[in-house]
Amino acid sequence: MNNNSNQYSLLDKVKYPLVFAAVEKLSKASAPTIIAIEGRCGSGKSSLATMLAETFDCNVFHMDDFFLPFEMKTKERLSKCGGNVYYERFKEEVIKPLQNREAVTYRPYSCLSGTLGEARHVGFKKITIVEGSYCLHPTISKYYDYKIFLDLNSQVQQKRILSRNGEKMFQNFREKWIPMEEYYFLNLNIEAQCNIVVDTSALWI
Repeated sequence: MNNNSNQYSLLDKVKYPLVFAAVEKLSKASAPTIIAIEGRCGSGKSSLATMLAETFDCNVFHMDDFFLPFEMKTKERLSKCGGNVYYERFKEEVIKPLQNREAVTYRPYSCLSGTLGEARHVGFKKITIVEGSYCLHPTISKYYDYKIFLDLNSQVQQKRILSRNGEKMFQNFREKWIPMEEYYFLNLNIEAQCNIVVDTSALWI
């Protein structure tokens, strides 16, 4: 745990008291822990992961780095619920080393360029956080020790995405990404799998 681990900011404690309490308890356990932060677009998954990483001595992996490359986006693959993420690579490059308490080496995928970036080497730590939509897909959900779901209402979601991504990208989210997410959440009963659900609608306005 970091030197300031017991000195979270008051704001963070007010926003996510149960989350911080749960992670602190997990950090005191003897066994390594993998935590998932799942949730809707704009709900603050990356922000929460950053807060936890700044408080506890942990690694953070982003599911955005494991989206499916263009050449694998077949009609059959994309017809599957949550099939737009490369779970097979995530399991091989991240989950397996963590299970063996080994360092992780992976190359983040860029949707913008359609290529893999430079290799990243991440030393093993007792706590690992995986954040991002689709991180609780059935292919990998069993490997997590604690699961967090961040929710928000549609009005706030739209406001946040517009502010963060602009009008042009917002249209993509509204017409493509959000419907895909909602289909995934509903059909795989994602929220019900989680240890804790936090509505962030009032936290990041």
